[in-house]
Amino acid sequence: MKSRERVIWIGVTALLLAFVGAFAVAPALTAESKAAESRRYLDMFSEVFKSVQQNYFETLDPKMLYEGAMKGLFASLNDPPSYYLTRDELRDLTDITQGEFGGVGLIISKPPEITDDASLKPLLLDVAPAPPYVEVVTSLRGSPAYRAGISAGDRITMIGNESTEGMSIDEVVDKLRGAPGSEVSITVLRGADITKTVQLERAVIEVPDVKYAMIPGGIAYLRISQYTAFTADKVREALDFFKANGYSSMIIDERGNPGGRLSAVVEVADYFLQSGTIVSTRSRIESENQVYAARGDAVVPASFPIIVLIDKGSASAAEILAGALHDNHRALLMGETSFGKGSVQQVFFLPDGEGAFKLTTAKYYTPDGINIDKIGITPDKIVNVPALTAAEEDSLKKLVEANVIESFVRDNAAPSAKVVGDFIAKLHAQGIVLGDSMLTRMVREAQNRMVEDPPVYDLDYDTVLKEAVRLISSGEYEVAGQ
Repeated sequence: MKSRERVIWIGVTALLLAFVGAFAVAPALTAESKAAESRRYLDMFSEVFKSVQQNYFETLDPKMLYEGAMKGLFASLNDPPSYYLTRDELRDLTDITQGEFGGVGLIISKPPEITDDASLKPLLLDVAPAPPYVEVVTSLRGSPAYRAGISAGDRITMIGNESTEGMSIDEVVDKLRGAPGSEVSITVLRGADITKTVQLERAVIEVPDVKYAMIPGGIAYLRISQYTAFTADKVREALDFFKANGYSSMIIDERGNPGGRLSAVVEVADYFLQSGTIVSTRSRIESENQVYAARGDAVVPASFPIIVLIDKGSASAAEILAGALHDNHRALLMGETSFGKGSVQQVFFLPDGEGAFKLTTAKYYTPDGINIDKIGITPDKIVNVPALTAAEEDSLKKLVEANVIESFVRDNAAPSAKVVGDFIAKLHAQGIVLGDSMLTRMVREAQNRMVEDPPVYDLDYDTVLKEAVRLISSGEYEVAGQ
């Protein structure tokens, strides 16, 4: 009996060992299989490359074939932030990270095309399919594009006499960049049918990443336009200024901020958080996962109320700061739902300076474990600009396409309230149905675009900022969990 039991146990043990061994070997076999499959496809590609080069009816430049294949490889990922960079494009990217380049001052993005998925069509019945144009995320303050009135949401339809339909972001950037002093004409589409053509003189573009000022009532106003290598130092300068001026609350304005360096936003967040997670990144490779936590040397007192302003142009690193302060119950978010870019890219350089490629290597998550990619962050308090009626849209179309406001401001450098009022009355007499407040705001914005150093904030016509100031001044400010 004992001998029989021993045989049974030996058999069970052997079976278990074989089972465990199979599991241990399986990943290696799978990896080897995938490696073999990769080699097979690389060999096939090499044969196709040679065949095309040898048999095409014209002599081909191997570099052209290589660059075309590289662009196709990244296009197959269906991930716009991942793309191949030629030598020239790499130079342009380096210019941006250094904070200075020759161009018109636009931050752009390419929205995804509307899907043909039948299950989603009921959701799109009332939405006109958007042409595949590059879209403006924001115009950098003081830049040629900003002064010309190009704003977030505008779609670039023409550069010179060339349609941009189907152009990649890289192609559009290449056409907009150029030597300072040279000119370029661009046409944008605003809304459904408002078009605007402007002639821009390229300039040296310096990214104005931080602006700051005091608002009456001890409210510090900090505008972060982008996260560059210098942002954290400039924010620290702003905080020193606020302290010297006796601030007791703060509004951080990230509207139109397209993001930037992860290291910069983590350093900025440290000024506001004494503890807790700032952001975490998760990769397919577990060892590369990272958690960025507050170091515990916050500069802004924990008792000071903070409101962060965001809109559809707030993306990437801007969303990291908003998410970090929100999820750690340190700030109230106000404005519109943000852009929704929750992925992390790395730049991999190719040998001999032959370009590089930018690849999504991870997703980032807010302290509450939320990835906002293609979703965005919804503010605690939504403040939207009221929608225009059909008649108001028509009036706006007429004003924008004829450059009426810009022409008035050019002819009246510092108009008095009476001159502006007479101008608005004349517009109404000509059938413009937009309200006095909106028309006055349009004049003010056009004036700001004409000066080198526009005002840091505008409490007269910035409805979102006015509401944030009201909330703090009235004592109604409250963050859940505090």
